[in-house]
Amino acid sequence: MGTINNIAQILQTQFPQISDRQLREEISEVGQLLHFGAGETLLDYGNYVKMVPLIVKGSIKVSREDEIESKELLLYFLNAGETCSMSFTCCMMDKKSAIRTEAIEPTTIIGIPIKYVDLWMTKYTVWKNFVMRSYDNKMLELVKVIDNIAFRGLDTRMKNFLQSLSESTGSNILSYTHQQIADDLNVSREAVSRLLKKMENLGLVKLSRNQITFLG
Repeated sequence: MGTINNIAQILQTQFPQISDRQLREEISEVGQLLHFGAGETLLDYGNYVKMVPLIVKGSIKVSREDEIESKELLLYFLNAGETCSMSFTCCMMDKKSAIRTEAIEPTTIIGIPIKYVDLWMTKYTVWKNFVMRSYDNKMLELVKVIDNIAFRGLDTRMKNFLQSLSESTGSNILSYTHQQIADDLNVSREAVSRLLKKMENLGLVKLSRNQITFLG
């Protein structure tokens, strides 16, 4: 009963858009509060989706793998009050995941078993609207990713990445290595290190071991 009450309270404060009381009660009954440490994988490539996450606190990065070279590209971050729209697609179509989701800081989610996701689409207009808004918001994020790759130089991509990471974690002190940034942007570590040094000289960042302070 305590967990159910906790989930109900979380839904009211973190997910006000899920305003239907009966739906909140159903989520409280079937949902699980799950905790993940920084660097822990929630969903990996090729796995079937077993649950859809409602993110209570923390931050998650969503990445896509190049099938030819097995390189990763960061798609977007997920923050508290959001869900992973790509998980909806995988679970409703019963297909394997083409993405990987990883906690970039200690993260708590409400895990919803997939059998309820499609059921609630027809049962609750509020749930359908929540899912469709999630799709729309993340589609805009993907368009930005494509624009950055196609039309922006690495310096702009880097600044946008650091700003997004700072906004996602709620801190301008980023515990991220040069190699992690290189992996997320799908560029070489050497290029990242050179550009970060240039940004430090311009007063945009402050560098220390395995940590970057983003100054804007």
